[in-house]
This record gives sequence, structure tokens and C-alpha cells, in this order.
Amino acid sequence: MRTYVGHQQAVTAEEFVELALGTPVELWLGAEDETDEERAARLDAARDILADPEYSNLPDDVARIAAEVIEAHAPELFNIVPLARPARRRRSSQRGAAA
Repeated sequence: MRTYVGHQQAVTAEEFVELALGTPVELWLGAEDETDEERAARLDAARDILADPEYSNLPDDVARIAAEVIEAHAPELFNIVPLARPARRRRSSQRGAAA
């Protein structure tokens, strides 16, 4: 099955999100090894994008995409398996019995 956003094919989930949002995911999430300077530049760019009227509905788009992903993968995300409860220990009713 092929997935398209507009006229572009998304091969991976990351490509799908990037095409759907119009920005790379790393812009919003950052990278593990980014410096303080890189983080500040990334956040400045993100603020500029959010201020652009073209991206005025970006937060709604992100929420919609997140909901669609959760809905599509709910069985895996919420695969809850009940754990067996340990048997209760019974206290002896022979309190104070002579030994």
C-alpha cells in the first residue's frame, strides 16, 4: 500500500509526518546531541514558523495526525496483559500455641 500526502509519496512514517506537517520532525523534537546554540536556533526557527499565517493551523494538524496514529496503532499501544496476583498468605490461627 502506498501513502501519499498531496502528490508526494511517503515511504516511511517519518516522511509521512514531515510531508503532512510541512516541516521536519526534528525541528519540533530536536536531536539528542544538539548543542545549546543549535537548540536556540531550532526554537527560533520553530517560533518563526508558528508566527507564519500559512502554519496557523499547525497545532490542530499535529493533534489530528497524533490521533490518527494512535487510532491506527491502538492494539499495539494498548496491548495490556493482566498480571497474575500472587496468592495471599494466610496467617496461622494457632496464635500463642505452646511449642
